[in-house]
Order: sequence, then structure tokens, then C-alpha cells
Amino acid sequence: MTRPTDSGRLSESGLPVEPVYGPDALADWDPAAQLGEPGGYPFTRGVYPTMYTGRPWTVRQYAGFGTAAESNARYRQLIEHGTTGLSVAFDLPTQMGYDSDAPQAAGEVGKVGVAIDSVEDMRALFDGIPLGEVSTSMTINAPAALLLLLYQIVAEEQGVRPAALTGTVQNDVLKEYIARGTYIFPPQPSLRLTADLFRYCGAELPRWNTISISGYHMAEAGATPVQEIAFTLANGIAYVRAAVAAGMDVDAFAPRLSFFFVARTTLLEEVAKFRAARRIWARVMREEFGARNPKSQTLRFHTQTAGVQLTAQQPEVNVARVTVQALAAVLGGTQSLHTNSYDEALALPSESAARLALRTQQVLAHETDVTATVDPFAGSYAVESLTDAVEEAALGLMRRIEERGGAVAAVEQGFQKSEIERSAYAVAQEIEEGERVVVGVNRFRTEGQEEPYVPLAVDPGLEAAQAQRLERLRAGRDAAAVRSALDALRAAAGSRDENVLYPMREALRARATLGEVCDALREVWGAYEPRDAL
Repeated sequence: MTRPTDSGRLSESGLPVEPVYGPDALADWDPAAQLGEPGGYPFTRGVYPTMYTGRPWTVRQYAGFGTAAESNARYRQLIEHGTTGLSVAFDLPTQMGYDSDAPQAAGEVGKVGVAIDSVEDMRALFDGIPLGEVSTSMTINAPAALLLLLYQIVAEEQGVRPAALTGTVQNDVLKEYIARGTYIFPPQPSLRLTADLFRYCGAELPRWNTISISGYHMAEAGATPVQEIAFTLANGIAYVRAAVAAGMDVDAFAPRLSFFFVARTTLLEEVAKFRAARRIWARVMREEFGARNPKSQTLRFHTQTAGVQLTAQQPEVNVARVTVQALAAVLGGTQSLHTNSYDEALALPSESAARLALRTQQVLAHETDVTATVDPFAGSYAVESLTDAVEEAALGLMRRIEERGGAVAAVEQGFQKSEIERSAYAVAQEIEEGERVVVGVNRFRTEGQEEPYVPLAVDPGLEAAQAQRLERLRAGRDAAAVRSALDALRAAAGSRDENVLYPMREALRARATLGEVCDALREVWGAYEPRDAL
């Protein structure tokens, strides 16, 4: 990371931040080309003409832990307290395509999210929640198609037509190879599954957002703001290319693409990052892919405040951090927002901490004036200059990815991963040396004993109880129907042009488990082995 110069500080991305900005900073700046109007190309000022003056962003709180019944109770509480959209966290076995009684799941069931093994769990997860009236986001990637189909099946049981369902599946497996690791299949069949999901939703769930192309997890792994948007947009280009190569018209699927970014405490650069990302994506979609529909050119995104910046020391200080991060997301024009709970660096969020995180958004939406005008920072010498600088740096990094053959080839070469690791190491060094201040950690520490914190704990008997439910499920279903459905899925996976979601849906209806479906696909497609493990 570049060191600061005498002229001023450096941003998180290593870009110079001047002490004073004036008209000369925008001397050659073309407002019509760089800004446009709100809701108009290149969407720098926001994707809708009225933004929050019409209605605030969607308040979407991320939650899920333990059993489906426990998570259902938390969702009901959030809805009662004013949440307008649900966001589901799944445990690691679910994310990796394993049933709760699989050897690979031992010790992880229900720990970082809810355990979902079958349609019965999904039914319990949304018991009493009208799926035709809520928007649901599911943070799931490699097995995203399975969870979406389970959601559809449960909604149909409630009498809700698939065409009425609204929400998002993350479905962004490329960033799993880069920063997170919850992949199942190799990149090429994973892209095939993504394209199949695009086609399926176009025919069956037209209001559903088919992918949330995510920079958040790369940022949590150490990516700078420039790296975050460059790598995310490069992944987005790869998904669009895969869908177009599969024969889809860009304007048939691109309006349902969405993105997912982090919001850090460095407010000005974060606002610039969001503005630059919208502008880059609009130009890529128009110029490379020939998208004609303005909705195909708009970068709509969800934001989550930066969990990696939360500290276990003096956790109440995280309330201030989350507030600043949330404000950065709102000023940057997010479409939906999750605010982290102040105790997340210690354990699963307590009910009171989750409620306070929700209230933080409600204060911003209803007690401040940030919703009174569409684009508060338009024309700001500092923000517009930073936006141009972030855009230029991100485009340079995207060119380096293209030189390596595109995002998939760069992933296989380990390029993005190594770049993020270098940035993360530099930040760790700065904190260790005291050059980067972290309140309560390397400066402004509390002397003496802090008050003890009692974390929310997962029932240690959960894993055995989930295994018993699976045993009863397998004993009570039509085993021959399950085998036949899984055979049909294998055949579809081995074909070149059959959409695997249709036989997958029938297998899940027959009460095949998530692990059984993923194992059937592993048999055909194989499992991914990371480059550094070979």
C-alpha cells in the first residue's frame, strides 16, 4: 500500500485524498457525461429518478441460526419491529451442499446460519410468514438453485404463484473461489448452473433477482474499495458472457441482475465507490453487450455494513461504526441495507442487538434529512474527484483481469486471491504498527476489566436433533421416487442443453435432501479443488 504524501492522506485504495478540493479539481469535468440525471445513463446519481424521496431503501436484516424453527421466531420478531425484507443466513453444511448428518457437517450444524436439509426445513423456516408479501434474500451460492426451488415449493404450498415471488439469491460462486471458499463444483459447471437459473427464473419467477454479484466477501477478506468493485464487476461480466453464450438475449435477463457491496467507515471513498461502480457497469452493459433496456444498464445493489471493522474490544463502539457505515451506504444510493449488530464480533447477534441495528436504519430513514433530496453529493469537488479516481483505478484493474483471459481464467490463476491477500497483509501491518487507528484496539483502550458479555449460544443438541429429522424424512418418503428423480437430474446434468432446475425441482418435491441432490451433481460434474491445494 502506498504511503501518504505531504499533500494529504491516502484513501483505503491508496488514492491521494487532498486536504482541500476546489473548482480546479473538476476543470475538465463534463457533468452531462459523468453525471447525467438521477435514474438516467450513466446512473452516477442513482438508479431511480426519485430515489429515497419516494420511499426509503429496503430495510433487510440478515439473520439465521440453529434450527429452522428458531430462525423463524427471529424473522417474526424482525417483521414485528419494522423490517421490510428478510435475509437468510445458512449454516456451512448447507452452503457446501451437505446434509446435517454428513461426516463433513460435524460440529458446524446451525452455527453460522440456519440448517436446511429438505423441503420440511424450508417449510418450518417460513411458517406463518406470507411469502407473497415479503421480499426474501438468501445468502447462498453453490447450491443457490436448490434453496430457490425449495422456497418456490413452500410458497406454492401457501397458495402463492411463483410469478408473485420477489427476492434474491446470491448465486455468485466466482467470488467463492476468490475469497470465501464455500464452492462445490468447478467453475465451468457452476457457470452453467448460473445460466440455467437465469433461464428458469425468466420463465417461472420473472420478479426474482437471479444473482447478487458480491464484493462484500472480498472486502471482508481484505480487498480495497477499488479491488472490491473491479473484481465484482469483472465477475459480473463473466456471468453475462456465460448467459449470452448459452443463447440468452442480454435484455431478457440483465434487468434482474443485482449486486452486493460492503460499506466501510471511510464514508467519502465509499460514496465515490458506489457512484463509480454504477457508471462503469452502465457503460459495460451498453458498449460491450449492446444492452438497450435502461434496466439492463442499472447497477442495483444491496449493502451490508462492514463486519470486518467491528471489534470484540469495547463492542458498544461498534454502534458508532455501524451508523457511519450505514450513512455511507445511504448517501451512496443503496437499494437495500443490512446493519450489523454491535455484538457480532463476539457471537451470534442477541435479540436486543439485532433490534438496535434495525433501529439505526429507521433513525436514518425517518429522523434525518438524507431522504429529502435525491443526490446530496452531486457536484461535490471532493466526492466527484474521488469518484473519477476510483473509476480510473478500477478500470485499470479490470484490464489486468482481461489480459489474463477474463475473470474465470484469473480465478484459476489465483490472481484476485493473491491481490486481496497483499492488501489484507498491508492493513494488518498498519494496525500492528499503529499507523492505522482502531479505536479500542490499538488506541483509546479501556484500562481494567470490561463488563462480561453473555453471547447467544446454539443448542449443542441441535446436530443430533437435525439428524433424527433426516432419519424420519428418509423413512417416510417414497424411496423409489427419490431414486428416479435423482437419476433424471444426473441425466440432465450430463446433457449439454437441458435445464437442470426442472429435474432438480422434482427431486426436491419427492423429498430428496439437499445433500443427495448435490451429491448427484458431484457425480457428474466433480468437485472443485483449489489451485493452492493441488
